[in-house]
Amino acid sequence: MDRIIEICCGSYEDAINAYRGGAKRIELNSALYLGGLTPSIATLELIKRNTDLEVICMVRPRDAGFCYSDLEKKQIFAEAKALLERGADGLAFGFLTEDRTIDLESTQKMVNLVHSYGKTAVFHRAFDCVKDEKTAINELIKLNVNRVLTSGLKATVIEGKELIRSLQKTVGVKIEILAGSGINKDNAKDLIEYTKVKQIHSSCRAWKEDKTTFGDFVNYAFAQGENKACYDYVDENLVRNLIEAVNE
Repeated sequence: MDRIIEICCGSYEDAINAYRGGAKRIELNSALYLGGLTPSIATLELIKRNTDLEVICMVRPRDAGFCYSDLEKKQIFAEAKALLERGADGLAFGFLTEDRTIDLESTQKMVNLVHSYGKTAVFHRAFDCVKDEKTAINELIKLNVNRVLTSGLKATVIEGKELIRSLQKTVGVKIEILAGSGINKDNAKDLIEYTKVKQIHSSCRAWKEDKTTFGDFVNYAFAQGENKACYDYVDENLVRNLIEAVNE
């Protein structure tokens, strides 16, 4: 398998920037500032209509963790089916129990749904919250999950590179290991060479200012500090630089 660079996108504009920068695959979300939620159908359709990107859609109904109520699961599966029917090439999802183990029943149900459309089932960084990664990865393999996105249970892939390397070595032929969190043009190639992973996930994030973020008495900013009147977006040049750095 050739090296794959997946770009995390939060909008149609992000996807176009990733595409122009040379990306071949994206993970499509909304509300990236919440860790990524389910994107709109319209966004997915625009991307599929105007690019040849492989689009993995996030399916996540809210922020915080990954232990969902029955009502939330109904929403998750309804959104999952809608995305698959409208052209998603795969879904990124994660189900955990309260004790931070894999929710086997819900995960199996989602894998079966995704595979019934002939698409890719990706367990996202909910994996980084499990209490026993060896048990969890083996369960995902048994459930026929295609790929797992992970930072090696650490805040960034650099901190978690030992586990990522171990996962690639021990189970990389059974499940695809997608390394993500904190990857950029300066560390990507070294990480790939050290861990032997064939896929990486990056946000290639930059900031734009919106001068209408503040009124005289209201504040719609989510960021703090110098970026408080700004919003994040995928930078085409950062995507291009990352791809060039990996392939040099």
